[in-house]
Amino acid sequence: MAGSPGGKNASAAQDGESHVGARVRDYRRMRRLTLRALGEAAGVSPSFLSQLENGRTEASVGSLRRIALALGISVADLFETRAPARHQVLRREDRPEVGVQAGSRKYMIAQPPLQHLEVYSADFEPGASTGAAAYTHGDAQEILLVLDGEVTLELDEEKHVLRTGDSIEYSTAVPHRLVNTAATATEVLWIISPPTPDETTGAEQA
Repeated sequence: MAGSPGGKNASAAQDGESHVGARVRDYRRMRRLTLRALGEAAGVSPSFLSQLENGRTEASVGSLRRIALALGISVADLFETRAPARHQVLRREDRPEVGVQAGSRKYMIAQPPLQHLEVYSADFEPGASTGAAAYTHGDAQEILLVLDGEVTLELDEEKHVLRTGDSIEYSTAVPHRLVNTAATATEVLWIISPPTPDETTGAEQA
């Protein structure tokens, strides 16, 4: 019956689902991710994401955690009603991990509401790489900066050896692959503008 306590509770629940879905949609668009790209990163289907964003279904805690991780935010950010803080400190130990391959880990540095820039860091063990084959992602400018160690960047038909403090700029449309050719662990930083869809060929790293 309209106006009953049960009706009010159901309405409140629907409002909550709609709010969370809208936040997911806003962050996804800020990251310029398609439904398919976010779904693959979070381990959910594009149709589920579409229904969630439009308030037609709810997500489990586990699903929300995976979606938030793929977006580089916390689950709490999905329930926040205030606008994101203008300045945010991100501690090294709190960096969202967005990609793991054998011998390497990738972290998101750029935090919302940043919309026009992506920044990632990654750690590579000796011999580790971004994948077995070169890959592309969109058509943006990418800067690779070696924070510590030595890497070899395979850029189309060229190979560039970069050491601590070295950097290189290239288009993400050019096939590229990164390998840690040092005998010690290596840390690198990627800066990409504008953000590119996470729909790479040959690898899932930046």
